[in-house]
Amino acid sequence: MIRHTLAAALLMAAAPAAVRAQTADPAISTIEAFDGALLEAMKGGKALGAEGRFHKLQPAVERAFDIPVMTRFAIGSAFAGYSPAEQAALTKAFGRLTTANLAKNFDSYDGETFKVDPNVQTRGLDKLVKTEITPRSGAPTALNYRMRQSASGTWKVIDVYFGAVSQLTAQRSDFASTATPGNAAALIAKINGQADKLLR
Repeated sequence: MIRHTLAAALLMAAAPAAVRAQTADPAISTIEAFDGALLEAMKGGKALGAEGRFHKLQPAVERAFDIPVMTRFAIGSAFAGYSPAEQAALTKAFGRLTTANLAKNFDSYDGETFKVDPNVQTRGLDKLVKTEITPRSGAPTALNYRMRQSASGTWKVIDVYFGAVSQLTAQRSDFASTATPGNAAALIAKINGQADKLLR
């Protein structure tokens, strides 16, 4: 009888967690998995070096970020005028820059924790997933992700906000003078040059 009562109690205690798992927004799962990879790279820190953190993060970025969508937005209307080969090279370079940025900015670990806000905001086709990075001491930093459902049905990042600052908007402004018709080679070189500098 005691065993049956205990089993029933355990089942009742587990039920709310199961309900939460079933109703959690699918966009949150993407961010939680990415945050885990980011923490692992941070813990590798100086021992891994920038290149090591880059290679550790690259698969996680490919899973969590919609790099083709981000590339088209960052480059703007000029992207449509480039050849398929140029578009592919630009997408590859932009993915490399995205990962290099993360490898540079998240270069060490000192007890930081990541917290994902369960209250996901829906904005038209997009979702905004808010996270906080809390250091061992001091105020947390907001790191928020704009996400959109990809062709495969998974939710992927299409922009990152450090506080209220859109990374893609800043990059689009930076690329604007080079992202012009017939200038794909120079733009590819610029993007790869920025990645190279971050990985030194």
